[in-house]
Amino acid sequence: MVSINRRAWLSGATGVAVTALSGIRPAFAEDTPGITATEIRIGSTTSLSGPVSALGVQARCQEAYFRMLNEQGGIAGRQIKYIYYDDAFNPAKTVEQVRRLIESDNVAFLFNMLGTAPNSAVVKYINAAKVPHLFLSVNGDKWGDYQTYPWTMGFAPSARTEAQVFVKHALSQNRNAKFAVLYQNDDLGKDFVAGAKDVLGERFASAAVVASHEVTDPTIDSQIVTLRGTNPDVLISGTTAKFAAQSIRKIYELGWKPMHFIASGAASLSSTIVPVGLDKAQGTISSAYVKDVADPAWANDPGVKDFLTFMEKYFPDGNPKEGYSLYAYTVAQVLKIVLEQCKGNFTRDNIMAQANNLRDVEVPTLLPGIRVNTSPTNHHPLRQLQLQRIEGAGWQRFGEVIQGANL
Repeated sequence: MVSINRRAWLSGATGVAVTALSGIRPAFAEDTPGITATEIRIGSTTSLSGPVSALGVQARCQEAYFRMLNEQGGIAGRQIKYIYYDDAFNPAKTVEQVRRLIESDNVAFLFNMLGTAPNSAVVKYINAAKVPHLFLSVNGDKWGDYQTYPWTMGFAPSARTEAQVFVKHALSQNRNAKFAVLYQNDDLGKDFVAGAKDVLGERFASAAVVASHEVTDPTIDSQIVTLRGTNPDVLISGTTAKFAAQSIRKIYELGWKPMHFIASGAASLSSTIVPVGLDKAQGTISSAYVKDVADPAWANDPGVKDFLTFMEKYFPDGNPKEGYSLYAYTVAQVLKIVLEQCKGNFTRDNIMAQANNLRDVEVPTLLPGIRVNTSPTNHHPLRQLQLQRIEGAGWQRFGEVIQGANL
């Protein structure tokens, strides 16, 4: 892409005329949708309303992050314009909004779109249009399928990897453990079942029971009661925050004390655990890959301090101890690195090439030892995580960082 000084262009009218007559024209920044000499236009969809509206805080936090970057001069002299729309976690609305972003708003690429079902509704269209579809806010293993969807990339460790780690840990404590899996009836939840099967193998049929729920269900109480009746040692709640909270509450009410695992995406201390009651959640296990701002162990950590400063100045309406905001901030930091690696060349091809070229990237808000790695054949930026357990007033990490690919 060639950058042209406007004054020089105006003074060189004769040269332009010759170029036009010959059928050849210089390459302007505007040749790539969403990219001008002064702007990078980014699009997203999220849930500001609907059943998982609490997750909409991610887009609001990232909007604040881009505002901070713009005040600091933007990227390669360009200001970031971040456009995001509410799809209410409704795939039909996602289709409408994504078409609007690509065909009307002319965004250069899509970033951190929320939800398995919403992204599933548009992924083929986005890839056919060859629009980078980066760092989705999902936990599905399929988002690493670089062969089918070369323009799509998730971010967090997949739910399948997380389930593998949960089952392996449970078996390390009780080799004959019996499992129950509560799962949301979509790709997210099904990955938890698949991860359990990966580890249990032929034992799955005799050592595990499963129960599903829909994202529109008001409660999962009946499923928990049914699973409790099979007398398992381990419960894996492979679902989103609302239902993970309900499962914690229900097993407490039943007096049931299984080894209980919940998805990392549902493990927010302030949004999930505290509202349920810390007393009810004691012993609950999840996994982590980012630092917990609510954990006193990180009080003097430079990365956490920078995040808190950012929140105070640019997103004062957000809860600084809210895990979703820290996640959003972390992903935005990685996108900044991708855009910086573009070195001013913001064609869609180069944006995707740089997203495919992250090598042992350390992000200040990731846990020590966890790094971002991608390649054209690796669309799982994070494959590492560490287990954590509710003890006393919050999460306590234990064990070593686990590389999912080595399972």
